[in-house]
Amino acid sequence: MKKIILMAVATIMAVAVSTAAPKQEKQIVTTVFVTDIDCEGCAKKITNTIPYERGIKNLKVDVATQSVTVTYDASKNSVEQLTKAFESIKVKVFKALNEQEFEHHKQHATHSHVGHNHSHAGHSHAH
Repeated sequence: MKKIILMAVATIMAVAVSTAAPKQEKQIVTTVFVTDIDCEGCAKKITNTIPYERGIKNLKVDVATQSVTVTYDASKNSVEQLTKAFESIKVKVFKALNEQEFEHHKQHATHSHVGHNHSHAGHSHAH
């Protein structure tokens, strides 16, 4: 009788495991947060806090460009949640960009606008 009960319990457990909701697939993304950081103290505050947020895989702080590059699992975290995490440590996020957008942002930031005071609406400065 004990064997029958044990086999029934084992069968029920096997069925429960096989019908459990599948794990959400990892979605690894990299986002560059353009921030107001301006010193190594700010960088340390970020490196001591943000890596412990859910789903963080990698983090790089660049004070010179005032940017924080975060690679994370988008099934566990989001730009909005990470922005709130930055705000909780008093770091202002101006923009959240993918790596390609950030490269364009860096190029545009160093592009001289001397001699052409005009709107950039309707055209780009592809470099």
